[in-house]
Amino acid sequence: MKHFVHDSSYVDDNVEIGENTKVWHFSHILSGSRVGGNCVIGQNVVVGPDVKVGNNCKIQNNVSVYKGITLEDGVFCGPSMVFTNVIIPRAFIERKSEFKETVVGYGATLGANSTIVCGHNIGKFALIGAGAVVTTNVPAYALFLGVPAKHSGWVCKCCRILSKKVNFQGEIKCDCGNSYSLQNGAFSPVVEK
Repeated sequence: MKHFVHDSSYVDDNVEIGENTKVWHFSHILSGSRVGGNCVIGQNVVVGPDVKVGNNCKIQNNVSVYKGITLEDGVFCGPSMVFTNVIIPRAFIERKSEFKETVVGYGATLGANSTIVCGHNIGKFALIGAGAVVTTNVPAYALFLGVPAKHSGWVCKCCRILSKKVNFQGEIKCDCGNSYSLQNGAFSPVVEK
C-alpha cells in the first residue's frame, strides 16, 4: 500500500503523501503540502497549504496545521491541540503577509489541547503538557506546563520526565538507560539509545 486516504477526506492537487501514511475521516490536505511516510493523520485534520510534515508523525483528531508550520520527523500532535499563525488577528484585516513560522523539532510531543502561539519553535524531544499555552521558544528535551507554559523540567528521548537529581558526575539518568548532562543550565545527552 502506497498510502491510504479515507473516502470522506480530500487531498488537493500538488500534494505529496509518503508510503504507509493513513489519512482518516473528514480530513483535508491542501495544495503544496508534503506529508512524509508512516504518518497517521487523524479525523478532522487540516494540513496546509504549503506545510511540511516529516516522517513518522502522528496528528491526532481535530488539529489544523497551518501555512508556516513545519513538523520534523516523529512529532506527536495530541487531540485538539492548536497552532496559530498570526499574532494579532482580526477577521476584517488581511494579515497573511504577517504569518509567523513555527518549527516543531524531531520527536517532540504536543499534548492534547495545548496551544502553540506562532513564531515560537519547539526543540527536539520536548514535551508540551496537555492544555499548556506556549508563548516562548522551547529548548530541546524541555518539559513545558501551564498557562502561559513555563519550563518545568526535562524529559528523556523516551518521553519520561527526568528527576532533577543530578549524580556526582553531573548526569541525570533515565530508567530506559539514557543519561543526560545538566551543567550551568545546559542540558545535553551523554548516552542516548
